[in-house]
Amino acid sequence: MKPTSAPKTYRVKSFGCQMNVYDGERMAELLGERGIAPAPEGEEADLVILNTCHIREKAAEKVYSDIGRLVKAGNKAGKAPMIAVAGCVAQAEGEEIMARAPAVSIVVGPQAYHRLPEMLDKATNGERATDTDMPAIAKFDALPARKKRGPSAFLTVQEGCDKFCTYCVVPYTRGAEISRPFNHLIAEARKLVETGACEITLLGQNVNAWSGEDDKGRPAGLAGLIHALANIDGLERIRYTTSHPNDMDEALIAAHGEVPKLMPYLHLPVQSGSDRVLKAMNRQHTAESYLRLLEQFRAVRPDIALSGDFIVGFPGETEAEFEDTLRIVDQVGYAHAFSFKYSPRPGTPAATMEGQIAPQIMDERLQRLQARIAHHQFAFNKASVGKTCKVLVERTGRNPGQWLGKSPWLQSVWFEGDYAIGDLVEVTLAEAGPNSLMGQVRATLPA
Repeated sequence: MKPTSAPKTYRVKSFGCQMNVYDGERMAELLGERGIAPAPEGEEADLVILNTCHIREKAAEKVYSDIGRLVKAGNKAGKAPMIAVAGCVAQAEGEEIMARAPAVSIVVGPQAYHRLPEMLDKATNGERATDTDMPAIAKFDALPARKKRGPSAFLTVQEGCDKFCTYCVVPYTRGAEISRPFNHLIAEARKLVETGACEITLLGQNVNAWSGEDDKGRPAGLAGLIHALANIDGLERIRYTTSHPNDMDEALIAAHGEVPKLMPYLHLPVQSGSDRVLKAMNRQHTAESYLRLLEQFRAVRPDIALSGDFIVGFPGETEAEFEDTLRIVDQVGYAHAFSFKYSPRPGTPAATMEGQIAPQIMDERLQRLQARIAHHQFAFNKASVGKTCKVLVERTGRNPGQWLGKSPWLQSVWFEGDYAIGDLVEVTLAEAGPNSLMGQVRATLPA
């Protein structure tokens, strides 16, 4: 590669989970420290970072497709951007990306992007740069201070996974479970609040596996961290995602009844309603133990909104086992849920299991599952009508004077009035739709 001029503008395109969104924000902050600005809307960037996700099928091919589009657009404009591939596809397939895509200057894994500035220097000097090392704690220590990101912010507290579900690549792309130090997290949360955040969502592949020592040297779990965060002035709302049923403890369950700032919302994936399928997935819980866990949450917080993840068409899944999944959806009555067709990932045990399900069967099951989930989501929204709650204003609506925000139960709520992003507005939920509610304003509260 020939030396090129240092980029003056960038664009980060993040795909997949909320942790990728967090990583994308942190990469943007690193570039900002170097004086590189985000590209204006509608203009081509000098540097494009594809922050990739490896969970779904054909993830790598989608990356190559994006690279091709960037090269084509650059050729048309007479100036190709510098391209960096980050995230889990970079971690899993970095060498192949470099071999197949000569237009890519940088490949960096999700635990090494703190070294992006040094890699950028190499790429500017005409040297292609790859780093897929996994020094997770070192990454966080090297990142710059947080910048203003709006009223709601993500905070990664835990990374990696030791569960080894048979369908999942995360243990191979994100590494073993690690927890960031308590004091580091409190400091970052305070900085986020100082820069305008009044809601923080704690992130982790298994966020409730977080553990550490508090400021007095005492052992602490996620509940202890949440209690400490609740003491930060100006922080009004706390959320966390994604949890694993096997890492849930009594202290965290109790926190939902003890910490008013902890929102009444729980995302707890189950994946299947069939015990045989769960065992084949190596989920290490049963449908019954999962349901009992949810009952404990409802006992301490009766109004809690429940969310989950589901996979249909796992190898060997029978029609009766799929109906077990529909049954658990009906039993829980999810306020929200994510559902996916099983996608064989290279290198995972499930990819070579017998009984791979035909695509048309998976399609049909997914449609039935999503219809059932939508039914319960709409029912939850309709049951919310008449409640009065605080809505955090996140953005403007389609029409003048219209605002959109989130209820404590993570529902989208729209309303009208003279407000600003970041306001906490007290509304009565007056009308429900399948995906949102209309609110009637009662008061604006100080954020």
